[in-house]
Amino acid sequence: MPFAVNRGVRIYWEEWGSGPPVLLVMGLSFNLDMWFRVIPGLACNHRVIAFDNRGVGRSDVPRGPYTIPTMAEDAMSVLRAAQVNEPVHVVGASMGGMISQELVLRHPNAFRSLALACTACGPVHRLAWPNFRRSPTLREWLLLRGEVRERSLVRLLYADTTPEERIQEDIQMRLVRPPNLTGVLNQFAGVLVWSAYGRLPQIRIPTLVVHGEQDHVLPAVNGRVIAERIPGAEFVLIKNAGHILGTDQPEACMRELGRFLGRVESSDIRARINGGMQDQALTA
Repeated sequence: MPFAVNRGVRIYWEEWGSGPPVLLVMGLSFNLDMWFRVIPGLACNHRVIAFDNRGVGRSDVPRGPYTIPTMAEDAMSVLRAAQVNEPVHVVGASMGGMISQELVLRHPNAFRSLALACTACGPVHRLAWPNFRRSPTLREWLLLRGEVRERSLVRLLYADTTPEERIQEDIQMRLVRPPNLTGVLNQFAGVLVWSAYGRLPQIRIPTLVVHGEQDHVLPAVNGRVIAERIPGAEFVLIKNAGHILGTDQPEACMRELGRFLGRVESSDIRARINGGMQDQALTA
């Protein structure tokens, strides 16, 4: 089983396909298995790398609280273990989007593009807060177990129009390796104290921000703020999608991600061709 190690903490990772590398960074409490709708399409033309954040899945559950910068360095340890030696596309969802922002800010030369889904850049203003009226209280949630606990968050996580069979697929996937509660709370502590708002203008790579119109966890204003703060970033609002927009609208999400990655890679090819032509002109 492949593990990367960051300061003694083992981080489980897997890979699929071949081609330009894409790193997938998952959100709070979920493990890499929850990329199951994304990986097959991406792996047709890319080397896809995904991992379990510390505290969940098959990764270690060290003492917390965790921090977003620490989890970003976990992600870098995965890239080193995978022996990636070229700039990487990074795709982050929810808390994984926060980790991805931190990754690009801390290691700008290691990344080729940034795609952020259903995420935020830190607490900004009241309109960006979750709609907790659609979920149990934290105390109530902690008392629940198994499928009942997962079911209690459906109205918070998904759009009202999402087919029940897709939601059930997600729940069954999560129940295979239920999250470690201590690990989840340690992750959540890192989310609460992190912000990249003031640093976002430093990001200078192509950036796509995708958000669900019905996101009740991190309302779409969070995505708009990120796109406004990153120079040249593109914002896409997906209709009939909530926080788990890859389940709510999988075809639309894959279409936007594929379009974005294709545009970045085509632009890189044109730049290399133009650079080679300029070099030939200078030596002629």
